Amino acid sequence: MNLSLNGSASLDQVRILISHRYNVRMTPERLQKILARAGYGSRRACEKLIEEGRVMVDGKLARLGDGADPQTQKIAVDGETLRYKPPTYTYIMLHKPQGVLSTVRDPHGRRTVLDLVRVPERIYPVGRLDYESEGLILLTNDGDLVQRLTHPRYEHPRVYRALISGEPTAETLERWRRGIVLDGRPARFDKVEIESQTHGETWLRITVHEGRNHLVRRVAAALGHPVLRLIRVEMGPLKLGDLVPGRWRPLTAGEVKLLTGQRVPRPERRADSRKAPASRSRNSARASRPSERKKRRP
Repeated sequence: MNLSLNGSASLDQVRILISHRYNVRMTPERLQKILARAGYGSRRACEKLIEEGRVMVDGKLARLGDGADPQTQKIAVDGETLRYKPPTYTYIMLHKPQGVLSTVRDPHGRRTVLDLVRVPERIYPVGRLDYESEGLILLTNDGDLVQRLTHPRYEHPRVYRALISGEPTAETLERWRRGIVLDGRPARFDKVEIESQTHGETWLRITVHEGRNHLVRRVAAALGHPVLRLIRVEMGPLKLGDLVPGRWRPLTAGEVKLLTGQRVPRPERRADSRKAPASRSRNSARASRPSERKKRRP
């Protein structure tokens, strides 16, 4: 289903989104996490329940560090069987425009990504973009996925299109690929390729695994080619495609499977769900690709 929405989505459009939430089958996990999610308190409080011998799994006394699958095993606390409902996760792709913060809230009242995506669930942005950058942002309530996407050891590549000032030489591009030292450690890139050059400016396609703050902008400035515009077009297996700035859509079942590595059931549409919004006009589609013409940012 190809559905994109904006911050003023109607109730029926939100219902379409909700029908695309995914109930992923659980694998064995730590008991304290299961108990905390079921409402027995913080993880530390749930660890104490286990240490005090108040938790049973399939009739056997549980020990701290034990794992369980709440869908297939009987878990009891103080003799009362755990009524466990598997978590339902929401996954949303947003094309963050310039001038929007990739945070949950801002003390200065500036717009955030949650002002653009209004859904009932408490979701959080994954993979921040700075205020003036734009492009792909994932929002979800799946904490384990957030960890997999943001921790350096998982090495999920990120692809950016960058409009830079000037026309870098082959030697400069090679220095960029090899990496330069920032903050006492090397900043390396997987690929730095020229897409086009015009009017003394260059569009680059840049692939990097590292998630250091402002990495692309800082390296470009250090090499004498400040960034004029920066757009993230890929994050791991996700591709921004033709999603227009300020619009969002739920991930497909295939995208969720690629992200989580688990089998995901095909989402079913509700009977009262309306069709997705009509396709954009030719002018809107054209606007989804950055202009090659000269652009200056304040």
